[in-house]
Amino acid sequence: MRQIAAWLAAGLIRQRGHLFSWAPVALGGGIGLYFALPAEPPVWGLVLAGGVGAALLALSRRLGVGHAPLAVAAGLIALGLALAGARAHLLAGPQLGFRYYGPIEGRITAIDRSASDALRLTLDRVVLERMAPADTPTRVRVSLHGTQGFHTPFPGETVILTGHLSPPGGAVEPGGFDFRRHAWFLRLGAVGYTRTPLLLLEPAQDGQHVLRARMWLSARVQAKLPGEAGAFAAAIMTGDRSGIGQEALDALRHSNLAHLLAISGLHMGLLAGFVFSATRLGLLLHPVSRHFWPGKKLAAGVALVAAAGYLALSGGNVATERAFVMVAVMLMAVIFDRRALSLRAVALAALIVLLLRPEALLGPGFQMSFAATVALVSVFGLLRRLAIERRAPGWARPVMALVVSSVTASLATAPVAMAHFNLLSHYGLAANLAAVPLMGLLVVPMAVVAALLMPLGLDGLALAVMRPGLDWILAVARTVSGWEGSLGHIVAPGPLVLPLLALGGLTLCLWQGRGRWAGLAPMALAAALWSLAVRPDILIADTGTLVGAMTERGRALSRESGSGFLAGVWLENDGQAGGQEQAAALWPGGRENRTARISLAGLRLTHLQGKRAAGGFAGCDGPELVVSSVDLPAMPACDIYDPKRLRGTGAVAIWLEPEGPRVVTAAGRRLWHGIQ
Repeated sequence: MRQIAAWLAAGLIRQRGHLFSWAPVALGGGIGLYFALPAEPPVWGLVLAGGVGAALLALSRRLGVGHAPLAVAAGLIALGLALAGARAHLLAGPQLGFRYYGPIEGRITAIDRSASDALRLTLDRVVLERMAPADTPTRVRVSLHGTQGFHTPFPGETVILTGHLSPPGGAVEPGGFDFRRHAWFLRLGAVGYTRTPLLLLEPAQDGQHVLRARMWLSARVQAKLPGEAGAFAAAIMTGDRSGIGQEALDALRHSNLAHLLAISGLHMGLLAGFVFSATRLGLLLHPVSRHFWPGKKLAAGVALVAAAGYLALSGGNVATERAFVMVAVMLMAVIFDRRALSLRAVALAALIVLLLRPEALLGPGFQMSFAATVALVSVFGLLRRLAIERRAPGWARPVMALVVSSVTASLATAPVAMAHFNLLSHYGLAANLAAVPLMGLLVVPMAVVAALLMPLGLDGLALAVMRPGLDWILAVARTVSGWEGSLGHIVAPGPLVLPLLALGGLTLCLWQGRGRWAGLAPMALAAALWSLAVRPDILIADTGTLVGAMTERGRALSRESGSGFLAGVWLENDGQAGGQEQAAALWPGGRENRTARISLAGLRLTHLQGKRAAGGFAGCDGPELVVSSVDLPAMPACDIYDPKRLRGTGAVAIWLEPEGPRVVTAAGRRLWHGIQ
């Protein structure tokens, strides 16, 4: 044991000067530990973790260089756990505990689109009929269906409508994405929809100036540049995607070009680089500023202001925050004569984002953004050390940089995208090589010019120049996504796969010396676990309205329509192509009077859909699993999953193993599950 400790201490000594990059890894490990806990830790436990973390950090200053990093890492893990827990408690708010139908009043704080392509509003200052203010959710999200158009919503307005609300739903299957947790950190206490017209109650008052400016700018851009090109331009200039149709979104996603919509490192870097270059060029035009002013530092300051304005205007999501911090660190390094592009800058950006929003760790935006950035900085650092770029001809360097950056970013983000979205764009690299150069050379520069010309009313000229670039990107997305075999479907990985991949990738990029190759071991283990992933034989929706049974030909669904979101997620996680109707055709037992039956490995399974099917069910002749969308009385030999039971279990997954069925439920004991 002493020899192992001595070997580890010697290895850490050799990493001196490079250990800061591991600080967000340790902090993220503690945050991930909090979210992985099966039950909510007590408040005193969070306080204790914070105290232990602070004590370890203080103690590390008295330890030797071989042991201090271990104390710092342990302290950051403890602080990460405490930080995530504190954030979860600070965001606690009322959650709707029943299904509500009636008048809904509130102020519009956000406008976007739902998965069904319906306009969706987020409301605060919510008023619900016969509900005390203390019990009313802080925020609700409502999708607008039915006949609309009587009023065009705008941020800051107080509106009224009649609609349905329900508590945020949980995971659609055990271990899946938990929307209830996601809604908790968004302070959403209810979600729902309306089929009645939205009406204006009060016009926008003071406040929400940035959001209102953002939506005003989006509307202006779309008015000057009609169609999908204008909606695309509004998305990259303001972050407002509400004008983009589902067909265009799907094409961008399936061609691996959806990252062009998210205001992230690409956009922030291009904008800052354009403003920096234009400002520096302008300062070089006059002899006084050229010879006596610190032009490079002044240009960096102007670019920093522009990047901050872009951050505020875009809504400030995780990817934009990360990109701004990275750009800010680089520009500040220019101002203070330091090296701008380094892993320390990436680590600092990650620390800031995790400190502000620890829940971001679980999101694909954070994971893909930092995976790409760490990989790019590491690869280009390696190329710089090997002097490969200097050996290439001058004309070939930009081409080489484009190819290397596209390949590196695609490889780094592909596992994360596959894990979260269960899709693989086979021709995504080709699409990026065709679209990204025009984004940097035309679209983003013209967006900056349009913003500068807007006070003069001449922004339409810059937007008109931008249109061919936008049309080209959309055309590339549609063409590539339409190629035969362009999209691959991936089985959802187990819970250990992404952490192991992250550990291996970070070891390869951050560790110095030959020890970095040890990162290949956890990556190989992750690949093996992913390839051996076994999907549940039976899936049961938490409402009892849908059942999925795994057959030799794939997942068979008990309904041809209805519960479409659940069906889509199940099929995506199975890596199964085709929609709900095709999966329903695989159900071999047939349907009669809304009753679906199937036999799997000797187990009889019956799904009863609706009151008529439940009322006509006579009981079980032998051991049988019965799923019902309405409550059933107890019946001999029947293992019943009805809404009454499912309210306690959540979604259910069952594996049929030789020793008997293994049942896993999505029930949770966390704050967002109502556990205090």
